[in-house]
Amino acid sequence: MHLRRFSFLVVPSVAAWLGCAGGEPGTSPESDEGLPQVVVVDPGQAGDGTWMGVELAAGCDTDGGTPSNTVLVTSSTRYHTAAGVATRPNDMSASPPEVLVPNGLTFTRITGTAVDGGYQFTGVPSGAYYLKTGTSYIVTDERQVELGTNRLGRADTVFTSQYVTPLQLNLSGLAPWTPYRSSFLPGSSVAVASGQVEVFGEMEFPGGVAAGQTSLVTNQASLPNFMGNFPVFSASAGDKLYVSQLGQQDAGTLPDGGALAYETVVRGLETSAFNFTPNGTAALPISGVMQPVSMTELPIEWRLPEYTIRASEVHPAATLGTSTFSIVPAAHGLTNGWIGYSGELLNLLLPQGASFNLTRRLTYGNPFPSTWGVVGTTSYSFRVVGTVAGSPTQYTVSGSIATSDRLENLVAGPLLPRVTSPRSLSIDGIAASVQREVGTVSPVISWLPPSMGSPSAYRMTLYRFPPGQTNATTHARFYLPGSATQVRLPAGTLAPASIYYLRVTAVDAPNYDVEHEPFVSAERLPYASADALSSLFTTP
Repeated sequence: MHLRRFSFLVVPSVAAWLGCAGGEPGTSPESDEGLPQVVVVDPGQAGDGTWMGVELAAGCDTDGGTPSNTVLVTSSTRYHTAAGVATRPNDMSASPPEVLVPNGLTFTRITGTAVDGGYQFTGVPSGAYYLKTGTSYIVTDERQVELGTNRLGRADTVFTSQYVTPLQLNLSGLAPWTPYRSSFLPGSSVAVASGQVEVFGEMEFPGGVAAGQTSLVTNQASLPNFMGNFPVFSASAGDKLYVSQLGQQDAGTLPDGGALAYETVVRGLETSAFNFTPNGTAALPISGVMQPVSMTELPIEWRLPEYTIRASEVHPAATLGTSTFSIVPAAHGLTNGWIGYSGELLNLLLPQGASFNLTRRLTYGNPFPSTWGVVGTTSYSFRVVGTVAGSPTQYTVSGSIATSDRLENLVAGPLLPRVTSPRSLSIDGIAASVQREVGTVSPVISWLPPSMGSPSAYRMTLYRFPPGQTNATTHARFYLPGSATQVRLPAGTLAPASIYYLRVTAVDAPNYDVEHEPFVSAERLPYASADALSSLFTTP
Protein backbone atom coordinates (compact mmCIF):
# COMPACT_ATOMS: atom_id res chain seq x y z
CA MET A 1 0.00 0.00 0.00
CA HIS A 2 2.63 2.54 1.03
CA LEU A 3 4.97 1.79 -1.86
CA ARG A 4 2.22 2.93 -4.23
CA ARG A 5 2.08 6.31 -2.49
CA PHE A 6 5.86 6.53 -2.46
CA SER A 7 5.94 6.25 -6.25
CA PHE A 8 3.76 9.37 -6.52
CA LEU A 9 5.57 11.43 -3.95
CA VAL A 10 8.93 11.15 -5.62
CA VAL A 11 7.58 12.41 -8.91
CA PRO A 12 9.07 15.88 -8.46
CA SER A 13 12.45 14.22 -7.81
CA VAL A 14 12.31 11.36 -10.31
CA ALA A 15 14.09 13.43 -12.98
CA ALA A 16 17.16 13.44 -10.79
CA TRP A 17 17.90 9.80 -11.69
CA LEU A 18 17.42 10.16 -15.41
CA GLY A 19 20.95 11.34 -16.12
CA CYS A 20 22.42 8.17 -14.58
CA ALA A 21 23.49 5.33 -16.87
CA GLY A 22 21.69 2.86 -14.61
CA GLY A 23 18.25 4.28 -15.31
CA GLU A 24 15.67 5.44 -12.77
CA PRO A 25 13.93 3.81 -9.80
CA GLY A 26 11.00 1.64 -10.74
CA THR A 27 11.95 1.03 -14.38
CA SER A 28 14.33 -1.27 -16.13
CA PRO A 29 17.41 0.45 -17.61
CA GLU A 30 16.89 0.94 -21.29
CA SER A 31 19.51 0.16 -23.87
CA ASP A 32 20.72 2.84 -26.24
CA GLU A 33 20.48 0.41 -29.14
CA GLY A 34 18.30 1.76 -31.89
CA LEU A 35 18.66 5.40 -30.84
CA PRO A 36 19.89 7.67 -33.59
CA GLN A 37 23.26 8.87 -34.73
CA VAL A 38 21.65 11.16 -37.31
CA VAL A 39 17.96 12.01 -37.27
CA VAL A 40 15.70 13.69 -39.77
CA VAL A 41 13.60 16.68 -38.80
CA ASP A 42 11.44 19.18 -40.60
CA PRO A 43 12.09 22.47 -38.80
CA GLY A 44 9.06 24.03 -40.46
CA GLN A 45 6.55 21.54 -39.10
CA ALA A 46 4.84 24.18 -37.00
CA GLY A 47 4.48 26.38 -40.06
CA ASP A 48 6.21 29.40 -38.52
CA GLY A 49 9.87 28.57 -39.00
CA THR A 50 10.46 28.30 -35.26
CA TRP A 51 11.70 25.72 -32.82
CA MET A 52 11.02 26.17 -29.11
CA GLY A 53 9.58 29.58 -29.89
CA VAL A 54 12.75 31.09 -31.39
CA GLU A 55 14.00 31.38 -34.93
CA LEU A 56 16.25 28.51 -35.88
CA ALA A 57 18.93 30.91 -37.11
CA ALA A 58 18.77 33.08 -33.97
CA GLY A 59 21.94 33.35 -31.94
CA CYS A 60 22.35 32.71 -28.23
CA ASP A 61 24.45 34.41 -25.61
CA THR A 62 27.70 32.91 -24.46
CA ASP A 63 27.82 31.53 -20.93
CA GLY A 64 30.64 32.36 -18.57
CA GLY A 65 33.20 32.84 -21.33
CA THR A 66 32.38 29.63 -23.19
CA PRO A 67 32.81 30.25 -26.95
CA SER A 68 29.49 30.47 -28.79
CA ASN A 69 30.36 27.45 -30.93
CA THR A 70 31.36 25.29 -27.96
CA VAL A 71 29.15 23.33 -25.55
CA LEU A 72 30.48 22.11 -22.22
CA VAL A 73 28.58 19.25 -20.55
CA THR A 74 29.40 18.40 -16.94
CA SER A 75 27.96 15.97 -14.42
CA SER A 76 28.46 15.83 -10.66
CA THR A 77 26.60 14.16 -7.82
CA ARG A 78 25.92 16.32 -4.78
CA TYR A 79 25.68 14.32 -1.56
CA HIS A 80 23.64 15.91 1.24
CA THR A 81 24.07 15.26 4.97
CA ALA A 82 23.75 17.33 8.13
CA ALA A 83 27.42 18.27 7.68
CA GLY A 84 26.73 19.93 4.34
CA VAL A 85 27.04 19.10 0.65
CA ALA A 86 29.90 17.08 -0.85
CA THR A 87 30.26 17.27 -4.64
CA ARG A 88 31.82 14.47 -6.66
CA PRO A 89 32.30 14.49 -10.46
CA ASN A 90 30.70 11.61 -12.35
CA ASP A 91 32.52 9.40 -14.83
CA MET A 92 30.51 9.65 -18.06
CA SER A 93 32.89 7.59 -20.18
CA ALA A 94 30.70 4.45 -20.14
CA SER A 95 27.83 6.36 -21.76
CA PRO A 96 29.10 9.72 -23.01
CA PRO A 97 26.62 12.41 -23.98
CA GLU A 98 26.07 13.40 -27.60
CA VAL A 99 24.97 16.58 -29.31
CA LEU A 100 22.52 16.48 -32.23
CA VAL A 101 22.46 19.75 -34.15
CA PRO A 102 19.72 20.75 -36.63
CA ASN A 103 21.29 20.95 -40.11
CA GLY A 104 18.65 21.65 -42.70
CA LEU A 105 16.40 18.59 -42.70
CA THR A 106 18.74 16.46 -40.63
CA PHE A 107 20.42 16.42 -37.27
CA THR A 108 24.19 16.16 -37.33
CA ARG A 109 25.73 14.17 -34.51
CA ILE A 110 28.72 15.77 -32.80
CA THR A 111 30.91 13.63 -30.56
CA GLY A 112 32.44 15.33 -27.56
CA THR A 113 35.96 15.27 -26.22
CA ALA A 114 36.57 14.30 -22.59
CA VAL A 115 37.88 17.25 -20.59
CA ASP A 116 38.39 17.87 -16.91
CA GLY A 117 34.90 17.70 -15.38
CA GLY A 118 32.95 16.59 -18.43
CA TYR A 119 32.74 16.62 -22.22
CA GLN A 120 33.33 19.48 -24.59
CA PHE A 121 31.66 19.77 -27.99
CA THR A 122 33.06 22.12 -30.62
CA GLY A 123 31.51 23.33 -33.83
CA VAL A 124 28.03 23.61 -32.31
CA PRO A 125 26.29 26.50 -34.08
CA SER A 126 24.12 28.89 -32.12
CA GLY A 127 20.52 27.87 -31.66
CA ALA A 128 18.69 24.86 -30.31
CA TYR A 129 20.17 21.37 -30.26
CA TYR A 130 19.45 18.01 -28.64
CA LEU A 131 21.74 16.91 -25.84
CA LYS A 132 21.37 13.14 -25.55
CA THR A 133 22.27 11.35 -22.31
CA GLY A 134 21.23 7.71 -22.03
CA THR A 135 17.64 7.61 -23.30
CA SER A 136 16.94 11.23 -22.36
CA TYR A 137 17.11 14.28 -24.62
CA ILE A 138 17.42 17.86 -23.40
CA VAL A 139 16.43 20.40 -26.05
CA THR A 140 18.41 23.54 -25.28
CA ASP A 141 20.53 26.33 -26.66
CA GLU A 142 22.69 26.62 -23.52
CA ARG A 143 26.47 26.59 -23.95
CA GLN A 144 26.97 24.94 -20.56
CA VAL A 145 24.75 22.11 -19.29
CA GLU A 146 25.05 20.28 -15.96
CA LEU A 147 23.64 16.74 -15.94
CA GLY A 148 24.31 16.11 -12.26
CA THR A 149 21.97 14.90 -9.54
CA ASN A 150 21.37 15.28 -5.82
CA ARG A 151 21.51 12.37 -3.40
CA LEU A 152 20.78 12.06 0.28
CA GLY A 153 23.64 10.55 2.28
CA ARG A 154 27.40 10.33 2.50
CA ALA A 155 29.54 10.41 -0.64
CA ASP A 156 31.62 7.50 0.68
CA THR A 157 28.66 5.22 1.43
CA VAL A 158 29.26 1.58 0.49
CA PHE A 159 26.21 -0.24 -0.86
CA THR A 160 25.56 -3.97 -0.70
CA SER A 161 23.73 -6.09 -3.27
CA GLN A 162 20.59 -6.69 -1.18
CA TYR A 163 17.33 -4.78 -1.16
CA VAL A 164 15.73 -6.30 1.97
CA THR A 165 17.29 -6.99 5.35
CA PRO A 166 15.94 -9.12 8.25
CA LEU A 167 15.20 -7.27 11.50
CA GLN A 168 15.65 -8.04 15.17
CA LEU A 169 13.17 -5.79 16.96
CA ASN A 170 12.79 -4.84 20.61
CA LEU A 171 10.59 -1.76 20.51
CA SER A 172 8.25 -0.63 23.29
CA GLY A 173 6.14 2.44 23.91
CA LEU A 174 4.15 2.18 20.67
CA ALA A 175 0.68 3.67 20.37
CA PRO A 176 -1.91 0.83 20.45
CA TRP A 177 -1.73 -0.92 17.07
CA THR A 178 -4.65 -0.43 14.66
CA PRO A 179 -5.08 -3.04 11.89
CA TYR A 180 -5.30 -1.78 8.31
CA ARG A 181 -8.88 -1.76 6.98
CA SER A 182 -8.75 0.19 3.71
CA SER A 183 -6.94 3.04 2.01
CA PHE A 184 -9.48 5.41 3.58
CA LEU A 185 -9.19 3.76 7.02
CA PRO A 186 -5.45 3.12 7.24
CA GLY A 187 -3.91 1.26 10.13
CA SER A 188 -0.62 1.43 12.00
CA SER A 189 2.78 1.02 10.35
CA VAL A 190 6.43 1.55 11.23
CA ALA A 191 8.76 3.43 8.86
CA VAL A 192 12.54 3.78 8.93
CA ALA A 193 14.65 6.61 7.45
CA SER A 194 18.14 8.05 7.82
CA GLY A 195 19.80 11.41 7.41
CA GLN A 196 23.28 9.95 6.89
CA VAL A 197 22.71 7.17 4.33
CA GLU A 198 20.08 6.66 1.63
CA VAL A 199 17.47 4.49 3.35
CA PHE A 200 13.70 4.58 3.57
CA GLY A 201 11.35 1.65 4.06
CA GLU A 202 8.39 0.31 6.00
CA MET A 203 8.72 -2.71 8.24
CA GLU A 204 7.01 -5.88 7.07
CA PHE A 205 5.48 -8.36 9.52
CA PRO A 206 4.58 -11.67 7.85
CA GLY A 207 2.63 -12.84 10.91
CA GLY A 208 0.84 -9.53 11.39
CA VAL A 209 0.58 -7.41 14.52
CA ALA A 210 -2.30 -7.84 16.98
CA ALA A 211 -4.74 -4.98 17.51
CA GLY A 212 -3.86 -2.92 20.56
CA GLN A 213 -0.27 -4.20 20.76
CA THR A 214 2.18 -1.61 22.16
CA SER A 215 5.48 -3.42 21.64
CA LEU A 216 7.31 -5.23 18.87
CA VAL A 217 9.67 -7.92 20.12
CA THR A 218 10.37 -10.23 17.21
CA ASN A 219 12.90 -11.58 14.75
CA GLN A 220 10.13 -12.28 12.23
CA ALA A 221 10.23 -8.91 10.49
CA SER A 222 12.06 -7.39 7.54
CA LEU A 223 12.80 -4.00 6.04
CA PRO A 224 12.92 -3.23 2.29
CA ASN A 225 14.88 -0.18 1.21
CA PHE A 226 12.61 1.61 -1.24
CA MET A 227 15.60 3.74 -2.32
CA GLY A 228 17.58 0.79 -3.67
CA ASN A 229 20.19 -1.55 -2.23
CA PHE A 230 21.06 -1.39 1.45
CA PRO A 231 24.12 0.58 2.54
CA VAL A 232 26.75 -0.41 5.07
CA PHE A 233 26.21 1.52 8.32
CA SER A 234 29.23 3.05 10.07
CA ALA A 235 29.16 4.21 13.70
CA SER A 236 32.28 6.31 13.20
CA ALA A 237 30.48 8.19 10.38
CA GLY A 238 27.47 8.81 12.65
CA ASP A 239 25.03 6.58 10.77
CA LYS A 240 21.70 6.44 12.61
CA LEU A 241 18.07 5.60 11.91
CA TYR A 242 14.83 7.42 12.58
CA VAL A 243 12.04 4.98 13.47
CA SER A 244 8.48 6.35 13.12
CA GLN A 245 5.14 4.79 13.96
CA LEU A 246 2.24 6.03 11.89
CA GLY A 247 -1.25 5.73 13.34
CA GLN A 248 -4.83 6.35 12.30
CA GLN A 249 -6.49 9.73 12.88
CA ASP A 250 -10.19 10.45 12.42
CA ALA A 251 -11.09 12.81 9.55
CA GLY A 252 -14.87 12.79 9.91
CA THR A 253 -17.15 11.40 7.23
CA LEU A 254 -17.45 11.45 3.46
CA PRO A 255 -20.45 13.02 1.70
CA ASP A 256 -22.03 9.55 1.46
CA GLY A 257 -21.70 9.09 5.21
CA GLY A 258 -18.75 6.72 5.06
CA ALA A 259 -15.96 7.02 7.59
CA LEU A 260 -12.73 8.78 6.61
CA ALA A 261 -9.38 8.63 8.36
CA TYR A 262 -5.78 9.53 7.60
CA GLU A 263 -2.45 8.41 8.96
CA THR A 264 0.23 10.46 10.64
CA VAL A 265 3.35 9.94 12.73
CA VAL A 266 2.44 9.44 16.39
CA ARG A 267 5.62 7.94 17.91
CA GLY A 268 9.29 8.29 17.08
CA LEU A 269 12.78 7.08 18.00
CA GLU A 270 16.29 8.05 16.90
CA THR A 271 18.81 5.25 17.32
CA SER A 272 22.41 5.67 18.36
CA ALA A 273 25.08 5.46 15.67
CA PHE A 274 25.87 1.82 14.85
CA ASN A 275 27.81 -0.54 12.63
CA PHE A 276 25.94 -2.97 10.39
CA THR A 277 26.80 -4.74 7.15
CA PRO A 278 23.81 -6.40 5.45
CA ASN A 279 24.79 -9.83 4.14
CA GLY A 280 21.46 -11.55 3.47
CA THR A 281 21.16 -13.34 6.82
CA ALA A 282 22.40 -10.90 9.47
CA ALA A 283 19.49 -9.17 11.23
CA LEU A 284 19.54 -5.40 11.71
CA PRO A 285 18.90 -4.82 15.44
CA ILE A 286 16.54 -1.95 16.32
CA SER A 287 15.61 -1.42 19.96
CA GLY A 288 14.40 1.35 22.23
CA VAL A 289 11.37 3.09 23.66
CA MET A 290 9.19 4.92 21.16
CA GLN A 291 8.30 8.45 22.29
CA PRO A 292 5.30 10.70 21.52
CA VAL A 293 6.18 13.28 18.86
CA SER A 294 5.36 16.95 18.57
CA MET A 295 1.94 17.44 16.94
CA THR A 296 0.87 20.38 14.77
CA GLU A 297 -2.65 21.27 13.64
CA LEU A 298 -3.47 22.94 10.34
CA PRO A 299 -6.61 23.58 8.27
CA ILE A 300 -7.00 22.65 4.62
CA GLU A 301 -9.62 23.62 2.06
CA TRP A 302 -9.33 21.18 -0.82
CA ARG A 303 -11.47 22.14 -3.82
CA LEU A 304 -11.64 18.83 -5.64
CA PRO A 305 -14.13 19.92 -8.35
CA GLU A 306 -11.40 22.24 -9.69
CA TYR A 307 -9.44 19.09 -10.52
CA THR A 308 -12.22 16.86 -11.76
CA ILE A 309 -13.44 19.38 -14.35
CA ARG A 310 -10.00 19.03 -15.98
CA ALA A 311 -10.33 15.32 -16.77
CA SER A 312 -11.01 15.82 -20.48
CA GLU A 313 -7.88 17.96 -20.78
CA VAL A 314 -5.80 15.02 -19.57
CA HIS A 315 -7.49 12.83 -22.21
CA PRO A 316 -10.99 12.95 -23.75
CA ALA A 317 -11.73 9.49 -22.34
CA ALA A 318 -10.08 9.99 -18.92
CA THR A 319 -11.91 8.78 -15.84
CA LEU A 320 -11.37 10.07 -12.32
CA GLY A 321 -8.87 8.32 -10.09
CA THR A 322 -7.91 8.96 -6.48
CA SER A 323 -6.73 12.13 -4.77
CA THR A 324 -3.98 12.44 -2.17
CA PHE A 325 -2.87 15.11 0.28
CA SER A 326 0.44 14.40 1.99
CA ILE A 327 2.94 16.09 4.28
CA VAL A 328 6.50 14.84 3.95
CA PRO A 329 9.86 15.69 5.57
CA ALA A 330 12.74 17.19 3.58
CA ALA A 331 16.05 16.00 5.00
CA HIS A 332 18.42 18.80 6.04
CA GLY A 333 16.13 21.59 4.87
CA LEU A 334 15.02 23.01 1.55
CA THR A 335 17.87 25.37 0.69
CA ASN A 336 18.97 23.09 -2.15
CA GLY A 337 15.53 21.65 -2.88
CA TRP A 338 13.62 18.59 -1.71
CA ILE A 339 16.44 16.04 -1.67
CA GLY A 340 15.87 12.30 -1.29
CA TYR A 341 12.84 10.72 0.33
CA SER A 342 12.34 10.14 4.05
CA GLY A 343 8.75 8.94 4.26
CA GLU A 344 5.53 10.72 5.18
CA LEU A 345 4.37 12.73 8.15
CA LEU A 346 0.71 12.60 7.07
CA ASN A 347 -1.20 10.96 4.27
CA LEU A 348 -4.86 11.42 3.39
CA LEU A 349 -6.31 9.43 0.49
CA LEU A 350 -9.80 10.02 -0.87
CA PRO A 351 -11.98 7.52 -2.76
CA GLN A 352 -11.88 7.21 -6.52
CA GLY A 353 -13.89 9.92 -8.24
CA ALA A 354 -14.13 12.22 -5.20
CA SER A 355 -15.46 15.60 -6.34
CA PHE A 356 -16.46 17.81 -3.41
CA ASN A 357 -14.95 20.58 -1.31
CA LEU A 358 -13.14 19.09 1.69
CA THR A 359 -12.56 21.45 4.61
CA ARG A 360 -10.87 19.84 7.60
CA ARG A 361 -8.48 20.50 10.47
CA LEU A 362 -5.73 17.91 10.37
CA THR A 363 -3.01 17.11 12.90
CA TYR A 364 0.39 15.72 11.96
CA GLY A 365 3.39 14.53 13.96
CA ASN A 366 7.01 15.29 13.15
CA PRO A 367 9.86 13.25 14.70
CA PHE A 368 12.63 14.86 12.64
CA PRO A 369 15.05 17.68 13.55
CA SER A 370 13.93 21.28 13.28
CA THR A 371 16.63 21.76 10.61
CA TRP A 372 14.62 19.55 8.26
CA GLY A 373 11.99 21.09 6.00
CA VAL A 374 8.33 20.18 5.65
CA VAL A 375 6.71 19.80 2.20
CA GLY A 376 3.04 19.59 1.32
CA THR A 377 1.85 17.74 -1.79
CA THR A 378 -1.47 17.28 -3.55
CA SER A 379 -2.30 15.03 -6.46
CA TYR A 380 -5.39 14.01 -8.40
CA SER A 381 -4.96 11.02 -10.70
CA PHE A 382 -6.78 10.18 -13.92
CA ARG A 383 -6.96 6.93 -15.89
CA VAL A 384 -7.60 5.87 -19.45
CA VAL A 385 -8.67 2.26 -19.95
CA GLY A 386 -9.03 0.65 -23.34
CA THR A 387 -8.10 -2.28 -25.52
CA VAL A 388 -5.36 -2.62 -28.06
CA ALA A 389 -6.74 -2.36 -31.59
CA GLY A 390 -7.46 -5.79 -33.03
CA SER A 391 -6.77 -7.47 -29.69
CA PRO A 392 -8.73 -8.27 -26.50
CA THR A 393 -5.75 -7.08 -24.45
CA GLN A 394 -6.78 -4.31 -22.06
CA TYR A 395 -4.49 -1.50 -21.01
CA THR A 396 -4.57 1.28 -18.42
CA VAL A 397 -2.52 4.47 -18.59
CA SER A 398 -2.57 7.21 -15.98
CA GLY A 399 -1.71 10.85 -15.44
CA SER A 400 -2.15 13.43 -12.72
CA ILE A 401 -2.38 17.06 -11.72
CA ALA A 402 -0.04 17.66 -8.79
CA THR A 403 1.63 20.34 -6.68
CA SER A 404 4.51 20.28 -4.20
CA ASP A 405 5.49 23.29 -2.13
CA ARG A 406 6.67 24.29 1.31
CA LEU A 407 3.80 23.28 3.57
CA GLU A 408 3.13 26.79 4.85
CA ASN A 409 2.85 28.07 1.29
CA LEU A 410 0.68 25.20 0.06
CA VAL A 411 -1.97 25.58 2.78
CA ALA A 412 -1.93 29.39 2.83
CA GLY A 413 -4.90 29.27 0.47
CA PRO A 414 -7.29 26.69 -0.99
CA LEU A 415 -5.73 23.59 -2.54
CA LEU A 416 -6.17 24.11 -6.29
CA PRO A 417 -4.38 23.17 -9.52
CA ARG A 418 -1.58 25.62 -10.29
CA VAL A 419 -1.13 24.42 -13.85
CA THR A 420 -3.34 22.38 -16.14
CA SER A 421 -2.60 19.89 -18.90
CA PRO A 422 -1.12 20.77 -22.30
CA ARG A 423 -3.98 21.13 -24.78
CA SER A 424 -4.63 19.64 -28.22
CA LEU A 425 -1.96 16.96 -28.00
CA SER A 426 -1.33 15.69 -31.54
CA ILE A 427 0.88 13.27 -33.45
CA ASP A 428 1.68 14.50 -36.96
CA GLY A 429 -1.29 16.84 -36.79
CA ILE A 430 -3.84 14.16 -35.80
CA ALA A 431 -5.31 14.17 -32.29
CA ALA A 432 -3.22 11.91 -30.09
CA SER A 433 -6.42 10.59 -28.50
CA VAL A 434 -7.09 8.71 -31.77
CA GLN A 435 -5.70 5.19 -31.51
CA ARG A 436 -3.92 4.47 -34.77
CA GLU A 437 -0.81 3.33 -36.58
CA VAL A 438 1.66 6.12 -37.26
CA GLY A 439 2.98 6.23 -40.78
CA THR A 440 6.35 7.91 -40.27
CA VAL A 441 9.55 6.87 -38.54
CA SER A 442 9.97 10.33 -37.03
CA PRO A 443 6.57 11.75 -36.02
CA VAL A 444 6.12 15.28 -34.69
CA ILE A 445 4.46 15.60 -31.28
CA SER A 446 2.76 18.96 -30.81
CA TRP A 447 0.52 20.64 -28.23
CA LEU A 448 -0.84 24.01 -27.12
CA PRO A 449 0.00 25.66 -23.80
CA PRO A 450 -2.28 24.85 -20.87
CA SER A 451 -5.26 27.04 -20.10
CA MET A 452 -3.92 27.71 -16.59
CA GLY A 453 -0.41 28.29 -15.31
CA SER A 454 2.90 29.46 -16.76
CA PRO A 455 4.97 26.44 -17.80
CA SER A 456 8.69 26.77 -17.22
CA ALA A 457 9.28 23.39 -18.87
CA TYR A 458 7.68 20.43 -20.58
CA ARG A 459 8.61 16.81 -20.07
CA MET A 460 7.54 14.31 -22.72
CA THR A 461 7.80 10.64 -21.82
CA LEU A 462 7.48 7.88 -24.39
CA TYR A 463 6.30 4.52 -23.01
CA ARG A 464 6.50 1.18 -24.79
CA PHE A 465 4.53 -1.99 -24.15
CA PRO A 466 6.92 -4.95 -24.50
CA PRO A 467 5.49 -7.74 -26.70
CA GLY A 468 2.83 -9.73 -24.87
CA GLN A 469 2.84 -7.47 -21.78
CA THR A 470 0.28 -5.01 -20.40
CA ASN A 471 2.69 -2.92 -18.31
CA ALA A 472 4.55 -0.23 -20.22
CA THR A 473 8.17 0.72 -19.61
CA THR A 474 9.84 4.09 -20.07
CA HIS A 475 11.40 4.20 -23.53
CA ALA A 476 12.66 7.79 -23.87
CA ARG A 477 12.24 11.22 -22.31
CA PHE A 478 12.49 14.70 -23.76
CA TYR A 479 13.00 17.86 -21.70
CA LEU A 480 12.02 21.17 -23.27
CA PRO A 481 11.65 24.79 -22.15
CA GLY A 482 8.25 26.31 -21.45
CA SER A 483 8.24 28.06 -24.84
CA ALA A 484 8.17 24.73 -26.70
CA THR A 485 5.02 23.48 -28.40
CA GLN A 486 6.43 20.62 -30.49
CA VAL A 487 9.20 18.06 -30.72
CA ARG A 488 10.03 15.47 -33.34
CA LEU A 489 10.95 11.96 -32.24
CA PRO A 490 14.40 11.18 -33.61
CA ALA A 491 14.43 8.56 -36.34
CA GLY A 492 15.15 5.19 -34.76
CA THR A 493 13.42 5.98 -31.48
CA LEU A 494 10.34 3.97 -32.45
CA ALA A 495 10.88 0.26 -32.99
CA PRO A 496 8.89 -1.54 -35.72
CA ALA A 497 5.73 -3.48 -34.85
CA SER A 498 5.53 -1.94 -31.38
CA ILE A 499 2.91 -0.32 -29.14
CA TYR A 500 3.49 3.04 -27.44
CA TYR A 501 1.80 5.90 -25.67
CA LEU A 502 2.89 9.42 -24.67
CA ARG A 503 2.62 11.53 -21.55
CA VAL A 504 3.33 15.22 -22.03
CA THR A 505 3.71 17.10 -18.75
CA ALA A 506 3.46 20.85 -18.28
CA VAL A 507 5.73 21.92 -15.41
CA ASP A 508 5.12 25.22 -13.61
CA ALA A 509 8.18 25.61 -11.41
CA PRO A 510 9.81 29.06 -11.42
CA ASN A 511 13.11 27.72 -10.02
CA TYR A 512 13.42 24.87 -12.54
CA ASP A 513 16.19 25.60 -15.07
CA VAL A 514 15.44 22.77 -17.50
CA GLU A 515 17.93 23.87 -20.17
CA HIS A 516 20.92 24.39 -17.90
CA GLU A 517 20.34 21.95 -15.00
CA PRO A 518 17.57 19.62 -16.21
CA PHE A 519 17.82 17.08 -13.38
CA VAL A 520 19.15 18.71 -10.24
CA SER A 521 16.99 21.83 -10.46
CA ALA A 522 13.80 19.76 -10.79
CA GLU A 523 13.86 19.35 -7.00
CA ARG A 524 13.44 23.05 -6.25
CA LEU A 525 10.09 24.18 -4.93
CA PRO A 526 7.42 25.15 -5.76
CA TYR A 527 6.79 22.48 -8.39
CA ALA A 528 3.42 21.99 -10.09
CA SER A 529 2.69 19.64 -12.97
CA ALA A 530 -0.16 18.43 -15.13
CA ASP A 531 -0.21 15.58 -17.64
CA ALA A 532 -1.78 15.07 -21.04
CA LEU A 533 -2.03 11.48 -22.27
CA SER A 534 -2.18 9.99 -25.72
CA SER A 535 -4.05 6.86 -26.66
CA LEU A 536 -2.00 3.90 -27.80
CA PHE A 537 -0.31 4.15 -31.16
CA THR A 538 1.49 1.46 -33.10
CA THR A 539 4.27 1.30 -35.64
CA PRO A 540 4.22 -0.77 -38.84
